[in-house]
Amino acid sequence: MAGKSTNQIFGKRRQQHVVILASGDKICHMTVRPWMAAVTVCFVGVMAIGYLGATTYLVFRDNLIGASLARQARMQHQYEDRIAALRAQVDRVTSRQLLDQQVVEDKVEKLLEQQVALASRHGRLDALLDRAQAVGELPEAGPLPTVRPGPSNRQASLSGGIDAIGDLLGGGPKAAPQKTAALGYVPLTDTVADRADQLFSHMTLSLKDIEQDQIDRIQRLTSGATETAEKISGILQRNGIPLDMTSPVTPDEAIGGPYLAPQSSEPFNASLNELDAALTRLEDVRDTARRLPFANPAPGKDITSRFGNRPDPFLGGLAMHAGIDFRSPVGGEIKSAGAGRIMAAGPAGGYGNMVEIDHGFGLTTRYGHMSRVLVKAGDEVESGDVIGLSGNTGRSTGPHLHYEVRRNGSALDPMHFLNSGMKLTTLIN
Repeated sequence: MAGKSTNQIFGKRRQQHVVILASGDKICHMTVRPWMAAVTVCFVGVMAIGYLGATTYLVFRDNLIGASLARQARMQHQYEDRIAALRAQVDRVTSRQLLDQQVVEDKVEKLLEQQVALASRHGRLDALLDRAQAVGELPEAGPLPTVRPGPSNRQASLSGGIDAIGDLLGGGPKAAPQKTAALGYVPLTDTVADRADQLFSHMTLSLKDIEQDQIDRIQRLTSGATETAEKISGILQRNGIPLDMTSPVTPDEAIGGPYLAPQSSEPFNASLNELDAALTRLEDVRDTARRLPFANPAPGKDITSRFGNRPDPFLGGLAMHAGIDFRSPVGGEIKSAGAGRIMAAGPAGGYGNMVEIDHGFGLTTRYGHMSRVLVKAGDEVESGDVIGLSGNTGRSTGPHLHYEVRRNGSALDPMHFLNSGMKLTTLIN
């Protein structure tokens, strides 16, 4: 009854499945319950899903591995390409460093050559400056340099550049390549190259400035020497001195050789040659002016009688006075008006005791009425040397000096030479 009521409430129960296994006389049966079927179905489903997953993995595994290998290969090629690019850049850096070093060494060699040239020029320039100082003060057109371009000045102007060159050639920025995160080592920066170019440009300009300053000074000296020589030459020409005889080439000077066209010289050497020629000409005309009778034979003494016609002191009529007379007491010093050789020294008729000096270029001077002669024929005298003492010997009315200037035996007015001598004083002393 109870079973009937249960079936009425919950319905008819499903009959269980029984699996019967028979093997010969043996028979086995197994009741299949619902949960067992569910477990079996789940197990089969799981196995099926696993099989499908494994099959899918095996199918796509080769593709994944191939893609991974291809990606690794691409990365390896990229790294190899990058390494090759870095090696090429390192080679370029090395080549550029070697080239930069060669360029720097070439520039340093050129600068050293210029410095050696300036040093060699200094020796010749120093000799010319000594000559310029020896000839005396020059006009304002050619003042002597206040500071000579000596080694100390030259070294001071180049010391900074030489130190910087040392930094560039060794131990400086060029000796240690710079590091970056991207390349490892990089070439010298443009800043260093620009610094080197600026350094060499500055030093080259400094050397050119020194050379130009020397050339300017030389040109001023040349201008001054030329101007002074022209002034002296003008005075000599006005007094009839042939300038082509101031520095003649005597037959004893054996010179000659085949003719060669003059060599072209750089501006500095050309300036030195011009200065040398100007100083040589100035020295020649100064030496000539110092030899000639432009000095006063009786400095500070008054002139009592001039050159030309005058009443003769003894006869009363007009007579030619071939010189000028200086008032001088007995025993007053008489000086040579120029350098030369004594031609005569002693009594000479109306001159009384007389000295005659040959100054060259056909010019002679005579000094008369001396009380005492202090030189003898053949002596060499310089301008300003005392040659005798004034007196009252010969045809004279009182103690004085009779002074004559003659060219080739003809009397000239000594005043022309005395006036020229006053102008030459500042030019030849």
